[in-house]
Amino acid sequence: MEQQHKRRVRYKGTHPRSYSEKYKELQPEKYADTIEKVIRKGSTPAGMHISICVKEILDFLQIQPGQKGLDATLGYGGHSAKMLECLKQQGHLYALDVDPIEIVKTKKRLADKGYGDDILTVIQENFANIDQVAAQYGPFDFMMADLGVSSMQIDNPERGFSYKTDGPLDLRLNPQKGTSAAERLKELTREEFEGMLVENSDEPYAAEIAKEVMQELRKGKPIDTTRRLHDVIEQALSFLPDAEKKEAVKKSCARTFQALRIDVNSEFEVLDAFLDKLPDALAPGGRVAILTFHSGEDRMVKKSFKQLKKAGIYSEISEEVIRPSKEECAKNSRARSTKMRWAVRAVE
Repeated sequence: MEQQHKRRVRYKGTHPRSYSEKYKELQPEKYADTIEKVIRKGSTPAGMHISICVKEILDFLQIQPGQKGLDATLGYGGHSAKMLECLKQQGHLYALDVDPIEIVKTKKRLADKGYGDDILTVIQENFANIDQVAAQYGPFDFMMADLGVSSMQIDNPERGFSYKTDGPLDLRLNPQKGTSAAERLKELTREEFEGMLVENSDEPYAAEIAKEVMQELRKGKPIDTTRRLHDVIEQALSFLPDAEKKEAVKKSCARTFQALRIDVNSEFEVLDAFLDKLPDALAPGGRVAILTFHSGEDRMVKKSFKQLKKAGIYSEISEEVIRPSKEECAKNSRARSTKMRWAVRAVE
């Protein structure tokens, strides 16, 4: 039976606003001019992710053809593509990601660039299990981990990562496993939620937000969408003067979503396991670069690198944090909070 042609859904106004209407941005291979315009304006096209600190990472890793490497957080594949270029079809790159939705798209995207199974192995695995990956494929000459959530996850309303568009309050990097943010809220006490907001995102109105959220849940009013959580936070901050309220709600929403995402995905525990197992996954003289986007993550990386250098496990570490250039931050606003640190495995 011949498939009936479906017309594209029309949108109101001159520019598409919702994620699903941005058909040009969602097909970068077909509409390169549109993609270029969006990036030039300092925005990230829908369904895309612009890799951060690529030059800084490559300058440090010093990748040579024939080496074996690991991208612990594949995401959109931007960093992997650049690392593969450095290998010049000699050696091998292994790449991990927990997201079952994006990993399939990225593998195809890289295969279309000419990076097939002979040079690239993509594995759906959490980087907390780097010891298992290294036992099978390692040790690695170079490695990188980008701890940020990818833009295509944030922008897709179905994933529930952002308060800016309505969708299910999910926030799981792997939506097929674990507990969604909506379910997690039901499990918490007011004190636990307040503590989570302080610890995971330094939320100044943690007490007010936790109180309002738990009151709503006790009344039997579910908080199961991103818009609903936004509205409850707005309610919690209703005591603020009108001149301050809008900006305060925006920032508190961003911090609350971050705190919940970190908790739902056990991000600090996962990073702790990764840092602990990292040295054994590196070959002698092996290099690792890590990008963080949260002060708590950066502190963990800094502390681990310092302790392991003192113990003689790393021969060198970055003494100062490395940040993206002003030019990069101007082109990509999501780069502003990025911090990079590196370490070199000692040669025994």
